[in-house]
Amino acid sequence: MNPFALVALLAGAALFVGMLVFSEIGRRLGVARLARDPEGGLGKGAGTAEAGLFGLLGLLIAFTFSGAAARFEDRRHLITEEANAIGTAYLRLDLLPDDAEPAIRQLFRRYTAARSTTYRNATEQLVGGKNAALESVAEWAPLQGEIWTKAWTACRRPDAPAQATMLLLPALNDMIDITTTRTTATQNHPPTVVFLLLGGLCLVGALLVGYGMSTNAARSWFHPVIFAAILSLTVYVIVDLEFPRLGLIRIDAADQVMVDLAKSMQ
Repeated sequence: MNPFALVALLAGAALFVGMLVFSEIGRRLGVARLARDPEGGLGKGAGTAEAGLFGLLGLLIAFTFSGAAARFEDRRHLITEEANAIGTAYLRLDLLPDDAEPAIRQLFRRYTAARSTTYRNATEQLVGGKNAALESVAEWAPLQGEIWTKAWTACRRPDAPAQATMLLLPALNDMIDITTTRTTATQNHPPTVVFLLLGGLCLVGALLVGYGMSTNAARSWFHPVIFAAILSLTVYVIVDLEFPRLGLIRIDAADQVMVDLAKSMQ
C-alpha cells in the first residue's frame, strides 16, 4: 500500500473516531441540559436547526461525490481518447512518401510506449518522493516535437499528396493536445476548503446526533457507530475517487488500451 492510500485510510479512521467522540460530547451536553431543566427538554427549534445542517451535509456529499465520480470517468475516457488519437495519426502516416514513413513510425512506437507508462511511472515516482511530473514530461515531450517536425517536413515535399497536410497534421495536433488535457485532468480537484467543510459538517452532525439521543436513559452506541461509519466511508470514497492513481480505487486497468496500441505498432 502506498503512502497516499495509507494516509487516506488513516484520515477516514480519524474522522470515524472523531465523530464518535463528538457524538459522546453531544450526548453529555444534552444530559447536562436535561439535568438543569428537566421540563424544558432540549430546547425549542432544535429540529429546524438539525434539518438545515443535515440538509446542507447531504447536499455537500452529493455535490462532492457526483463531481469525483464524474472526474473519475472522464480520466478513464481520456485514456481511450488519447489511444484513438495516436492510432488515427499512426494510420494516416500511410499518406506520406514511402521513404519518410519508417523514421516517423519508429518515433511513434517510442512515443506510444512512453505515454503508456507515463502515469504508472508517475505513481511510483510520487511514492518514491521524486519529481514525477518533470521526469515523465522529459521522456515523451521531445518526441512530440520531433514527430511534428518530421511530419511537417514530409508533408511539404513535392511528392507528398495534398491529403497528407489536410489529414495527418490535424490528427497530430489532436494527439499532442490530448496530453495537455490529460495532465490538466489529473490536477482538477475541488478546493481543499470543500473537504474541510465536509469533515466539519460530519463532526457537527455527529454532535447533534449525540445531543438528540441524550433523552434516552441508557447509552446506545448503535446509531452513532452506524452514522459515523457510513459518513466516514463516504468521505473516504470521495477522496479516493479524486486520486485514482494513488488510492485503492484506481483506473490502471484502463491503461491496457495504450499498452495494446503500443504492441500493435511493433
